[in-house]
Amino acid sequence: MVTDAATYADMFRRTAERVPDREALIFPHARLTYNELLLAGQTRARQLRALGVTPGRRFGVLMPNGPEIVEFLLGAAFLGATMVPVNTRFKPHELGHVVADAELTSVITTGSIDGVVDFVPLLHHTLDRLAGSVDPGHLALPGHPHLQTVAVLAREGGPGLVGVDGLDGLAPDVADGHERVPEPDDPFLIMYTSGTTANPKGCVLTSRGLVDNAAAIVDRLQIPADDVWWNPLPMFHMGGIMLMSSVFTAGGTFISQAHFTPDQALDLIAAERPTVLYPLFPTISLDLIHHERFAASGIDGVRVIGSVAPPDVQQRIQDAFPSARLFSAYGITELCGCVAFHSPDDPSDQRLSTCGRALDGFEMRIVDPDSNAPLPPGQRGELVGRGPQMFTGYYGNPEATAAVVDEHGFFHTGDLCSMDAHGEISYHGRIKDMLKVGGENVSAIEVESFLATHPAIKMAQVVGVPDDRLLEVGAAFIELAPGQSLSAEEVIDYCDGRIARFKTPRHVRFVTEWPMSATKVQKFRLRDQLIDELSADAMPATP
Repeated sequence: MVTDAATYADMFRRTAERVPDREALIFPHARLTYNELLLAGQTRARQLRALGVTPGRRFGVLMPNGPEIVEFLLGAAFLGATMVPVNTRFKPHELGHVVADAELTSVITTGSIDGVVDFVPLLHHTLDRLAGSVDPGHLALPGHPHLQTVAVLAREGGPGLVGVDGLDGLAPDVADGHERVPEPDDPFLIMYTSGTTANPKGCVLTSRGLVDNAAAIVDRLQIPADDVWWNPLPMFHMGGIMLMSSVFTAGGTFISQAHFTPDQALDLIAAERPTVLYPLFPTISLDLIHHERFAASGIDGVRVIGSVAPPDVQQRIQDAFPSARLFSAYGITELCGCVAFHSPDDPSDQRLSTCGRALDGFEMRIVDPDSNAPLPPGQRGELVGRGPQMFTGYYGNPEATAAVVDEHGFFHTGDLCSMDAHGEISYHGRIKDMLKVGGENVSAIEVESFLATHPAIKMAQVVGVPDDRLLEVGAAFIELAPGQSLSAEEVIDYCDGRIARFKTPRHVRFVTEWPMSATKVQKFRLRDQLIDELSADAMPATP
C-alpha cells in the first residue's frame, strides 16, 4: 500500500475522512467509529497539555488495552509528544526505572485491571512521597525531577494524583494547531524492552517509522478496507500497536480486550466474526483451540491467523482453522515490531516452517557473529536489519545503541537465524543472553542482578529451559554466601511482588561450584544439566 501520510496523525486523519462512520475499535464494553476516535484523540491531546506534557516531552501510560490507551496514542500524535506504554506486569523495581530513565513528565493510569492488578497502590509504592504530595499538579519527588503529574482516568484523583476527566477546558485547543507542528522523524513511541543489560532499555520509534511499517504490512498481508482483526496482544508491546496501526491504515476494524481470557476471547470472536485472528503466541493460541467451546466459536469466517511457534505447533494451530491460512512473522522491538511476514498466498509448507520475508523497503541479512561478514543462503548466523522502520536508538543511552548498530547502519538482533535464496528467514535460537517467556523478552542479567540483592545470595546465573505452555521459562542457579541458607521457595518469594511474574524463575537450583571456561560460567552446561534432570523426572517409573 502506497501512502503519502508523513506522520501518524496524518495517517489517522485521512482514514477518518475516508470512512468516518466505520467502527475503528471494538472492546467488550466499548465501540468507537473513526470519527469518534478522532475526536477522543483531540480531547486527550488537550488533557495532556493540562498535565504539563508539551510537544517533544514524554508521558507514560500504565493501563490495559482499551479505548483510552489508543486515544492517548492519538493525543500524542496530534500534540507532537512521545508516549511511553508501560508494561502492566511491571512491579516497583521495573516501573521506577522506566519513569526515571524516560524522564517522564506525566504518568497516566486507568486505576486497575479487575482481579489482576491495582495501579494506584503500585504507583504509591514506586514513587516515594507521591501519596503525601500537597500539589498534585506540580510534583517534586525524589529521584524523579522531570515528573510533574501522576493522573488517573477519573473525575477526581486520589492522594497525590490528578483526575484526568476533570481537566477538560483547562488547556488550549491543540486539535488543529500546535506550538510546533509534529515532524515525521520526531520520537513518537518509546517501547521498553529487555536486553542483555541489567535494566530494560527504551527503543525510540518515530512517527514515520510506524506509518511506513503499517503500510508495508498492509501490502504483505493483503489487508482490505473491511477487514476485522481480533488481536489480544497488549499495547505495551509492538504486537498490539503495530497491527492496530496497520488496520487503521487500511481502514478496517480492530478488536481487542483488556486482559486475555479464553472465555471472553471466544465470546468476542462469536459475536464480532473477525476475518483475521492474531493471537501470535502459542500461549494464547493453544488456550483457544483446547477450550471446550472452541468448536462452536464461529471461526468459519476467519481468513488468516498469525502465529509464531515451532513447525509442529504451527501445524496443530493450522489444523484447528481448516478454512484459514496461517502465517508467521519475525519481529523485534528495535525494528518497529515485526519486519518479516509471509503472504497468505505463500505455500503452506513455507508458512508453517519459516518466519517469512523482510517487508518491502526493509533489508535483512545473515552475518557471521564474529566478523560481521555476510553469509551465504542456508548458513546460520546473526540476523541483522536496517530500514526506515528501525529505531533511532535507546533513549539516553548512546553507548548501548552503538553496541548494537554497526557502521553500515544494521541493527544486530542477537538472534541465530538462516535465510534461503528467496529471503525466507528461519529462526534457530538466540545468540545473546536472553530468554523468551510466553512471548516476553527476559534479560538473564536483569534477573541475576535482582537476585544478587538478596543478602544470602553470593552469585546467581539464569538460563532458559523449555516449557510446554510458555515455550521457555527461567531457571536460577544460585551460590549462597558463606554461612547463609535459603530454600527455593524463599528465592521465589523474594521475587514475588518485586519483579514481574514472567521474570521470576520457575526452577531454582543451588550450586557450590560452577562449570567454567577460562573466564566465564558455561551456562549451556547448567541448562543441559537441568533439562536432563527435568526429562528424567517426567519419565514414567520403570515397573
